[in-house]
Amino acid sequence: MQTDSSRPDALRIGTPLSANATRVMLLGAGELGKEVIMALQRLGVEVIAVDRYANAPGHQVAHRAHVIDMTDAAALRALVEKEQPHLIVPEIEAIATDALAEIEAAQLATVIPTARATQLTMNREGIRRLAAEELGLPTSPYAFAQSLDEMKAAIATIGFPCVVKPVMSSSGKGQSVLKSDADVEPAWNYAMAGGRVNHGRVIVEGFIDFEYEITQLTVCAADPESGETQTYFCDPIGHVQVAGDYVESWQPQPMSPAALEKARDVAAKVTTALGGRGLFGVELFVRGDDVWFSEVSPRPHDTGLVTLATQRFSEFELHARAILGLPVDTALRAPGASAVIYGGLDETGIAFEGVAQALAVPGADLRLFGKPESFVKRRMGVAVATGADTDEARERAKLAASKVRPVSAK
Repeated sequence: MQTDSSRPDALRIGTPLSANATRVMLLGAGELGKEVIMALQRLGVEVIAVDRYANAPGHQVAHRAHVIDMTDAAALRALVEKEQPHLIVPEIEAIATDALAEIEAAQLATVIPTARATQLTMNREGIRRLAAEELGLPTSPYAFAQSLDEMKAAIATIGFPCVVKPVMSSSGKGQSVLKSDADVEPAWNYAMAGGRVNHGRVIVEGFIDFEYEITQLTVCAADPESGETQTYFCDPIGHVQVAGDYVESWQPQPMSPAALEKARDVAAKVTTALGGRGLFGVELFVRGDDVWFSEVSPRPHDTGLVTLATQRFSEFELHARAILGLPVDTALRAPGASAVIYGGLDETGIAFEGVAQALAVPGADLRLFGKPESFVKRRMGVAVATGADTDEARERAKLAASKVRPVSAK
């Protein structure tokens, strides 16, 4: 990567599709990756989008697109050697993270935020042990199991209710809340089916009686004066999850000053330990002034789609700026909210009705992701809205989302 010697680690951004292009490869080109791609392109970056299926949302806007199995280490290494990106930005969990470590060690590219961070965060065991055992952060009680019998033994110690998740999955896939012995075997089977990479291993978590969950978007970016990495925080995001999958979010989430301070302290400790630059989505449980660490994603978070409406720079623009070594601004412009638009049917190439009516809702906007195949519970779009406060914004976002009707194109 070419650098400007006037300050440490500053980038000189080249011209796309030229010999001096600044090239970024995204591993995962879904709706979040698509927004990152567009943010990078606005800054003059050449972007290569990679996903496991053709015509993914990010494929539709990238300079070049590739379809590979990203858990295939040899295929991933070959593609990196072919495209020669300066930066590799993982956007999903199902990646051969050991191959990324080898790529980083061979100095073929810089992995965002670091190869070690991708290895730890894409496996719930790695990040939980880092947070609880190395950093001493408050978490729910937990245990790991790699068989049904081991899971039963863990539950006997932790007790009901509890939560079971595959060590590698996303968006609630494979996650169950268990309330009795009757839930145990179905939860094991669901976890085995829902893991992004089937390691046959789950985490059993004790249930925390929290009041609400937040996503604390945390940005590790260059200080504009020194070039040294500093930690910046967005206003906290509240959200509702159903079966582990986000359905609406809002910003800012009201918190006590003590809880906000603790949340940011936890987020800073985790992201500093992971290292590197970029935006992190740190998920936390909150009750009163108490805060517990849940998970962290080293990339934009689905609940952070609300920032498309609320912040001067969205989480995607913040990620793009941070990974390029550029200054960031996490300022909130207005209270806002987001609401998910589901596919509602299983079909390829669906259509959407009610778009005009949705956009007529005051303060509302839409993102239709362009996914080539719809499923009943697949996230196909999102409505975002601003308001005088988050209550009004939530009403507007949900109203706008309800106006959009996915329909068969046949």
